[in-house]
Amino acid sequence: MVSTLQLFPSSSTSCIRILPSFRVIKPRFITLATSNSASLSSESIGINGSSSLVKEKEEKEKGSVNNGVMNGLFGSRIEKKDIDSTNQSSEDLDVLWDDGYGVNSVKDYLDIAKDMVKLDGGPPRWFTPLECGKPLKNSPVLLFLPGMDGIGLGLILHHKALGKAFEVRCMHIPTSDRTPFEGLLKIVEDAVRLEHSLFPNRPIYLVGDSLGGCLALSVAARNPTIDLVLILSNPATSFGKSQLQPLLPILEALPNELHITVPYLLSFVMGEPVKMATVNIEKGLSPVKTVENLSENLTGLLPRLSGLADIIPKKALLWKIKLLNSAAAYTNSRLHAIKAEVLVLASGKDNMLPSGDEAQRLKMSLKNCRVRYFKDNGHTLLLEDGVNLLSVIKATHMYRHSRRYDYISDYLPPSMSEYRKFAVEGNALFRTAASAAMFSTLGDGKIVRGLEGVPTEGPILLVGYHMLMGLELPLLIEEFLRVKKVMVRGIAHPILFSTKSETAKQEFSNNDIVSLFGAVPVSASYMFKLLSTNSVVLLYPGGAREALHSKGEEYKCFWPEQPEFVRMAAQFGATIVPFGAVGEDDLAQYVLDYDDQMKIPFLGDFWREQNEQAIKLRADATGEVGNQNMFIPGLLPKIPGRLYYLFGTPIETKGKKKELKDRDNANVLYLQIKSEVENMMSYLVKQREEDPYRGIVERTLYKTFDTPLDQIPTFEP
Repeated sequence: MVSTLQLFPSSSTSCIRILPSFRVIKPRFITLATSNSASLSSESIGINGSSSLVKEKEEKEKGSVNNGVMNGLFGSRIEKKDIDSTNQSSEDLDVLWDDGYGVNSVKDYLDIAKDMVKLDGGPPRWFTPLECGKPLKNSPVLLFLPGMDGIGLGLILHHKALGKAFEVRCMHIPTSDRTPFEGLLKIVEDAVRLEHSLFPNRPIYLVGDSLGGCLALSVAARNPTIDLVLILSNPATSFGKSQLQPLLPILEALPNELHITVPYLLSFVMGEPVKMATVNIEKGLSPVKTVENLSENLTGLLPRLSGLADIIPKKALLWKIKLLNSAAAYTNSRLHAIKAEVLVLASGKDNMLPSGDEAQRLKMSLKNCRVRYFKDNGHTLLLEDGVNLLSVIKATHMYRHSRRYDYISDYLPPSMSEYRKFAVEGNALFRTAASAAMFSTLGDGKIVRGLEGVPTEGPILLVGYHMLMGLELPLLIEEFLRVKKVMVRGIAHPILFSTKSETAKQEFSNNDIVSLFGAVPVSASYMFKLLSTNSVVLLYPGGAREALHSKGEEYKCFWPEQPEFVRMAAQFGATIVPFGAVGEDDLAQYVLDYDDQMKIPFLGDFWREQNEQAIKLRADATGEVGNQNMFIPGLLPKIPGRLYYLFGTPIETKGKKKELKDRDNANVLYLQIKSEVENMMSYLVKQREEDPYRGIVERTLYKTFDTPLDQIPTFEP
């Protein structure tokens, strides 16, 4: 016998019952609460999809707020002391944690939604999917505002991931409900104000899908003093230009018997079926196997689309279209009042709304608006493959616990799905071409293959040579994640974090990936914070001068004269690990450096103008290290050779704080580290001549036997 939860709202309280012999909504139990119902403690809901029974409590045991006004909106927010004692802190989230992305799909959405509407009724309410589990300590709240369907399951692909970073609350609007836009707005606004009264120093996240985007914007316009972060997925503010407008008279005249055909039409108008069907297909499969899985998913998806007729019956559909019209008009008249931080997620293949053009309008109309454009996705963006919502929020630095984003305390390590998508699959071609050979040095001076000689007990400071265009970075970060399960936090140029060049067609970019994988802007304060939190920090003293060097300057260190990183490392007892990397000349032919490009008409003027506007680092530095002109080197690809890395003997600074506080002593160690980096590069340049698998042809032949890239032989150290 199985059971599920159903809410029976009344004028004063809500009764939660266990109904036997009713079909399970998958393994998820959903607790619903209306705006005037009793609060539900965290003990009232099962966690992580478990099938624990609901415990009924008396009102006095639940700690109701304001004599029942707005009780039940955030059940697990009331008993804060009990909850916080069991919650994790941000440091407890492991690197490569399971975010659950790809486990659920649109088929799950349709199955669960169909069950939810069977016995649906009552006013709009909030619920928490049990898949969300318990969030990290002091996590902000996230309110999901649904689109036309009103079900509130639009984040089903993202429940587990978002549930770690946020206290998730989803709005459910029953199909029979006819609350006008102003009424829905009041419900959301009351929830926001209650949350703000409980935690005035925390941001409140509003994720609005289509219609929900209008709700989020309107709440922000009416509450400019509350710290709101708006994530809008194809907001319906452009509904006046929607393709659904001409359909309204046709839908009204359509016989009820033919309404069953409408869901199939809507499914192709609103979303991209192929994108929906590829969500849970494992990446990296053979083309034949991928097509087989896609065909199987589409075959299972299409019959379920008839369920949309129950989710959005004819009368509800007509009402929702009118609701969208009033929502767009109300919201557009108030855009000027919005001060909230806004991120618009726009689809390039939205057949319901002109979302690409609307993103541009909103970016120009709102004071603090950014855009991420997904050119291959449809209107139901959050239900389609290729969009991990938490990844986007993290990469754009919009995940924070207070008024200002902190690169250290607000950072969440990459999940396993992010690692696979960006570090493995997204970098597969370069990884195959470069086929990195990594070496490290043990305490006795012996050089071994792999990272065995590199400690991971922080704080660790990796100090090395910055190859042309940072070619060594992706594989270095990936190797530490794969082998050591350690996130290396790189100190990067501020230009990688600038939003000035972003446009309304800004896609998820390399800069986003850099942020996603832990980079922070170069600054003494950030380095101080990272070392104080026992992090593994990656520092390139040569900075942009090395990464954008001139022809003939490969493997030459351009370091400043000040040994400040040595003194800071000693302050925290950090272990310094020098390293060298070579191979840029095996991957590309350097054709045009900065001096060459300055001689080219128009191009020289362009770079000169860009450098005048660019952020200046080490402007007061003497020597070559202060010559940090920004440009893109002209390169021609070569038949790939190989990248080589060597990590030197770890240098302990623990217990040497007083000794290295002296600038002369620190300078001696500084010069020693620089000399070791240069010697390691000289060693690698010489030793690679003895590598029988330095060329990609030899490696490809060897790999015919399915040998992993990291196990392809190289020279003997």
